[in-house]
Amino acid sequence: MRIAYCFSMILISLGPLAAWGQGTVVVRPKEIDDVLINPGIGFMTFQRFNGDKLNEGVKWTEGYPIVYQAFDRSLRNENHPMTSLAYFRVYWKFLEPIQGDYRWELLDRALETAGSRRQTLLLRIAPYGTGADNDVPDWYRQMMGKEEKLPEAKWRTNPEDPRYVRHFGAMIRALGARYDGHPLLESVDLSIVGAWGEGAGSAKLTQQTRAALVDSYLEAFPKTHLIMLLTDEQTNRYGLSQRAVGWRVDCLGDMGGFSPTWCHMNDYYPQAIINFGMKDAWKKAPVSLEVCWVMQTWKDKGWDVDHIIDESLKWHISSFNAKSSAVPEEWWPAVNRWLKRMGYRYVLRKFTYPSRVKPGGELAFTSWWDNKGVAPCYRPFRLALRLSSPAGKRLLVTPADLRSWLPGDNLYDHAVTIPADVPEGSYDLQIGILDERFDEPDVKLAIEGRRPDGWYDLGKITVQR
Repeated sequence: MRIAYCFSMILISLGPLAAWGQGTVVVRPKEIDDVLINPGIGFMTFQRFNGDKLNEGVKWTEGYPIVYQAFDRSLRNENHPMTSLAYFRVYWKFLEPIQGDYRWELLDRALETAGSRRQTLLLRIAPYGTGADNDVPDWYRQMMGKEEKLPEAKWRTNPEDPRYVRHFGAMIRALGARYDGHPLLESVDLSIVGAWGEGAGSAKLTQQTRAALVDSYLEAFPKTHLIMLLTDEQTNRYGLSQRAVGWRVDCLGDMGGFSPTWCHMNDYYPQAIINFGMKDAWKKAPVSLEVCWVMQTWKDKGWDVDHIIDESLKWHISSFNAKSSAVPEEWWPAVNRWLKRMGYRYVLRKFTYPSRVKPGGELAFTSWWDNKGVAPCYRPFRLALRLSSPAGKRLLVTPADLRSWLPGDNLYDHAVTIPADVPEGSYDLQIGILDERFDEPDVKLAIEGRRPDGWYDLGKITVQR
């Protein structure tokens, strides 16, 4: 571990410390260039988990219950980055096959499996797909009968019929009642209409229907982050007017796959992000993007992966769904560059603290952090110090709100109280970022010196009366 230390003496003219002086330790950690696997950011697995085999070729599956693979205890993903995220997308008909009777075991198992593979789960309940086998639930279809000549080609049922808001909204509220705030649920897609839940035709909704559908999510998930599809100005602005929501698109990388004169990357996303009011949404809630087709398709079509990556970084991407398909071998340098910028990346530039403290006294420190990612973190991680010696350890948690640490420089100066019963002696002072539930470091820093238990050594400190 290479950390630079600097000691400066603070001259004190009066008081008991004047007899031996008070030293200030200045620590300047050395930055590293590694790819870091951290909570809530990076690539994700899709209908799969860490350690599973990928989809073959350029095909993928979605919307159906997960087909679980045999697990050999290895979390390695061949030809795909290791991840902290898994994404499950399932159609409404599979979650509620009988009216009011929900198959929560589908989600319970997905959450449990994600946790066992060191992942959290992103979720979308899509209202329907494009065929009879992924239509609305059978009981709802029987209620509605055959529906033809709908106002939108990608609708399979009319959302303006009050029964749609009543029943689809009831499912969302039941979902929230069971899972809102679940520690393994990373975020929920705000999916209201359209094939695959992508929002086609949302601009055609009446405001009453639009508000009712969006409100079902807002009311059901006050704790878990919601991510809106980038659909239309009225829907996106309405959601943002109610609370902080993130956004996503499901065709990142399209450079002309639908038309030789138009593409999502240049002719829709840059304009929609601004026009729909989502430009600054990333400051409070995550941006999660999905590959158009798969990355191999981008390569086969000769599209510029660096341009695609740079645009996504400009839009403050935190996570990316590559549909559990392989990364083209030649693109690993570009993907690693992407992973080093995606989401948050904390470099501790400077940390100062007193060389001596008293039991029951304060440990005042200053810290300068550089977030070299393109987004903040969105979970209430806890910045903590630890006193460590052979005699024991003491945790000192700060009230820092890391969710406010936007890209660039961030200063955090504070004082933590040393417990009065801490024995006198010499201690290692350590720093770490803890998750919400456990008093163990959960976030890797882009600096040298990470210990096996996740803490980073800052230097020595003496506790003395």
